[in-house]
Amino acid sequence: MYNRNAAVAYAHQWWNSYNPAFHRFKVDCTNYVSQCLLAGGAPMRGYPNRGKGWWIRGGTWSYSWSVSHSLRWYLEGSTQGLKGRKVSSPELLKPGDVIFYDFTGNGRIDHSTIVTGKRGNAPLVNAHTMNSRNRLWSYENSTAYTPKIRYYFFHIEDDMTM
Repeated sequence: MYNRNAAVAYAHQWWNSYNPAFHRFKVDCTNYVSQCLLAGGAPMRGYPNRGKGWWIRGGTWSYSWSVSHSLRWYLEGSTQGLKGRKVSSPELLKPGDVIFYDFTGNGRIDHSTIVTGKRGNAPLVNAHTMNSRNRLWSYENSTAYTPKIRYYFFHIEDDMTM
């Protein structure tokens, strides 16, 4: 079972620093989200094929561990272990879920965040790269925001059976 509270606790512990047990990337948003998912009990699978599964091990990692676009496709297609279900609106998200951002609307995911709470029905998120804590999900006050932004909302499935 996915432990949302553990994922969010990890997100708050490391939102403005970097866990030395993991590689630090220049663009670190998805690495950080992956660490949060792992802290919540998401099982890794697919090692050593970097193009399959979701994992980090022995100084290497899958693309889905560290690249937003790859993690989005992994979650949408996974049928075992870590799974996500695309939902239509941010109001349907819970703490521990994930939001992906296509800032230019070109179909390529640029950024990922983890939901850490809510203000009313609006999710609050934590992120790395431009580290932030309990930020409003829409990113309208971000320098990366454009009028063409597209969001992808993923509910992380609680059942993570292999």
